Amino acid sequence: MSAPNIFPSYRTCPPSAGARAQRGVALVVALILLLLITMVGLAAVHGTIMQQRMTANQYDREQAFQSAEAAVRAASALIPTQPSIIWHNCQAGGITCLPNPFNDPTLPSGNINTVAKGTAAGNYTATVTAASQPQFVVENMGNWVDQTTNTGFGQTGNSRNYGVQGTSGTAVFYRITARSGDPAVVGDRAVVTIQAIVKQG
Repeated sequence: MSAPNIFPSYRTCPPSAGARAQRGVALVVALILLLLITMVGLAAVHGTIMQQRMTANQYDREQAFQSAEAAVRAASALIPTQPSIIWHNCQAGGITCLPNPFNDPTLPSGNINTVAKGTAAGNYTATVTAASQPQFVVENMGNWVDQTTNTGFGQTGNSRNYGVQGTSGTAVFYRITARSGDPAVVGDRAVVTIQAIVKQG
């Protein structure tokens, strides 16, 4: 007589159609989440790189502006002692002065002054990170009324009513156009051009 089977027997049921359809869903979900995280990470990296480029461009432009401003100061210091840096008289007949003399095809290369390096008056040494030494062009704008010595005679009711006498003084004014560097030399670096009107003396 055989020993009785004390272990219950179980029948293994085949998986249903729904269970078979769900096989591999976890892998697909994980891959989708991984793709989304990768895209978010790439977007963050792209934004960081763009901000770095914007900051670098802003820094480069600010540095170029400082160089151009230094060229204006250097030219102002040289005008009283070195009249040879003055290109031409814009008040003279037959002379046409463009808003930006650097765009004038008649501008001689000798009248494009590069600021000398050093600490003497009229000199300026650009930093090692600057694109190049700044340049400037000086133009004589002619004699005009000097606002600091103008008495205002004949220009206001008070001067006429109270008999103010006097004349209006004149002075020579110069236009300085400065740029942070030669565009042909600096390449893709920022080039800033500024202008200033200065009075002689």
